[in-house]
Amino acid sequence: MKQITYVLKDPLGIHARPAGQMVKIASGCKCDITIGVSVGTSAGISAKTANAKRIIGVMTLGAKQGDEITLVFSGEDEEKAAAAIKDFLAKNL
Repeated sequence: MKQITYVLKDPLGIHARPAGQMVKIASGCKCDITIGVSVGTSAGISAKTANAKRIIGVMTLGAKQGDEITLVFSGEDEEKAAAAIKDFLAKNL
């Protein structure tokens, strides 16, 4: 299992275009990829997670600028997938 974290820098957070591009990259990988974001609530902090290969799941996370996202890769090509997603995040979000 491989895990990466990233703080979103894009003023719009994860919006439609980069979400679609990230899902396309993730869908080309054989491993399972989960994306999560911690969200502040009145009762504390809760975490939302989604399958990174599903656009609706990624969009419903509602990740905004400054949020820290965590991606967990599990499976056959996890190292390659993590490198590709990490590169994408640095260039686009």
